[in-house]
Amino acid sequence: MPRPPGGRRPVDPLKAAEAAFKKVTTKPVAGPAKAPAIPGVKETVTLRIDQDVLEFFQQDGPGWQDRINAALRRVSGKSED
Repeated sequence: MPRPPGGRRPVDPLKAAEAAFKKVTTKPVAGPAKAPAIPGVKETVTLRIDQDVLEFFQQDGPGWQDRINAALRRVSGKSED
């Protein structure tokens, strides 16, 4: 079969369509299972929040991280009883 201008090989549309379909429908290999959360254990994270929000929680001194955590628990519906 002669090559088209530019030296590219002709593409079989059926094979191209099958490859594209397989790529988007194949499930990725599952990684290791995530360990279940241990109640009461805190995780260190980086969180970007507005300066005025940070100042609000810091204005009462030490414990501001716990106050942010408590506020997030309330709005997420995960309040501790």
